Amino acid sequence: MHSEGAIPEGARLLAAVARLNRWATRHAELAIPPAQARLLSLIDELGPARIGELANADHCSQPTMTTQVQRLEAAGWASRSADSSDARVALIELTVEGREQLERLRASRAEALAPEVARLSEQERDALRSATEIILRIVHPGGADQ
Repeated sequence: MHSEGAIPEGARLLAAVARLNRWATRHAELAIPPAQARLLSLIDELGPARIGELANADHCSQPTMTTQVQRLEAAGWASRSADSSDARVALIELTVEGREQLERLRASRAEALAPEVARLSEQERDALRSATEIILRIVHPGGADQ
């Protein structure tokens, strides 16, 4: 059972986080299309994953995901390996170059946001740090910090 008001609060939180994400993407200097940046992040989050798992997580078709993964492979940012439980299945994972590209993308987005955060009062920055920790607890209940 949900507590009174939890759903509207959750919807507002999701909308705010999505807007912040889009804002950072628009204001960052990304060297690659946002869809490729999102896929790098998704592969990083899921770890080695099947095409179908990536497609489900990104809410797209398997053929669309296959095309996106092939683009990352062509750039040298992702690779395929056999699934140890089923050799017919390929697992997609980031290469060293893919992880480096993802770190550059994340740094660029953080740099775009930094001046806005700097304009906040110390009290607002403290509140933002607290809110960030709460969000991380929600998305990583086991304590993994990503």
